[in-house]
Amino acid sequence: MIYGFVMVQCDTGREQEVFKLLKGYDFVETVHPLFGEYDFIMRVKADDPNGLASNIIDHIRNIKGVKDTKTYLEASFDGDPME
Repeated sequence: MIYGFVMVQCDTGREQEVFKLLKGYDFVETVHPLFGEYDFIMRVKADDPNGLASNIIDHIRNIKGVKDTKTYLEASFDGDPME
């Protein structure tokens, strides 16, 4: 399993609509609203990097109102995921 954090920027006025949609995906573990350049940070999961990329491209980036995303892969030490 691979985990990542996705920063999501959306159009003004669409935050609540986008938030509800983001929470509905099974690969999304958490969604937190933010103040600043990005509107949300999410923790996402997939079986491999290609699955993670596919979920972000096919689902998150296709939500009406999502302007930009930035993804960071979660690191681990000694093979253990950070939890």
